[in-house]
Amino acid sequence: MHLTESRQTAALTIAGSDSGGNAGIQADIRAFHTFGLHACTVVAALTAQNPFAVTAVQVPDTAFLEAQLDAVLPVYTLGAAKTGMLATKEVIETVAAKLARFPALPLVADPVMVATSGARLIRDDAIDAVRQALLPRATVATPNLPEAEVLLGRSISSPEAMVEAARELAAQVRCAVLIKGGHAAQAEAVDILAMPSGTTIRYSAPVIQNPLSTHGTGCSLSAAIAAAIAMGNALPDAVALGKAYVYESIRTALPVGPRATVLGTPDGTRLLHHPDIHREVLA
Repeated sequence: MHLTESRQTAALTIAGSDSGGNAGIQADIRAFHTFGLHACTVVAALTAQNPFAVTAVQVPDTAFLEAQLDAVLPVYTLGAAKTGMLATKEVIETVAAKLARFPALPLVADPVMVATSGARLIRDDAIDAVRQALLPRATVATPNLPEAEVLLGRSISSPEAMVEAARELAAQVRCAVLIKGGHAAQAEAVDILAMPSGTTIRYSAPVIQNPLSTHGTGCSLSAAIAAAIAMGNALPDAVALGKAYVYESIRTALPVGPRATVLGTPDGTRLLHHPDIHREVLA
């Protein structure tokens, strides 16, 4: 059989490795495989990590990062790429420069900057590089609420402010912006997508009470959106599929050790038109 007779679409993750397998590249691979894609990986950071803490981080030098990107980008049929933890200004600029050579490749940029605890994960100069070098190259950026606040330099304290923030940030960085509202979720988890065209969409899902695991949900969402784009879905549908993927991942979470839990692996064929995922186009 010739190579051209049968081909599987691939997606690329450029992110950090999670030794516990919950978040980062490991979560991205799980999402890609759920959507039937081959997973290519570029390791931008190594972490010693479990669901409770990150105890050590090593960042490869930019020469090795470039070598990984050069090994993958020209060779594989990539339907989309996503970025996750890019810890330094040098790493961000290296990744952005390489991806700029492939302008037709859709990019989901998850600007991993602020931990759930509120702690900053990258320096101020790296935040500037995210804003100026990475996000303008992206198809969509997926900051959580604290990250959106860092990018805008102000607090986001209400649902109305969240909508305005998504629209303002999309205009600033010149790509679609999905602000994830899970940090403020009570009865429902609300995300706001602002498109460069001006269209704004509100997505919502019920909050799963007392979940076994939520570690890695941000990585999983951005990876699932990238996978859905790679499969040919338009961005609004890709976001809905990504939100359904995360909802089902939380719902099917499992224990994997005396204290450790992990997100579940949903049935990818049952995510389209998920009955618990709602969307509304806002005026």
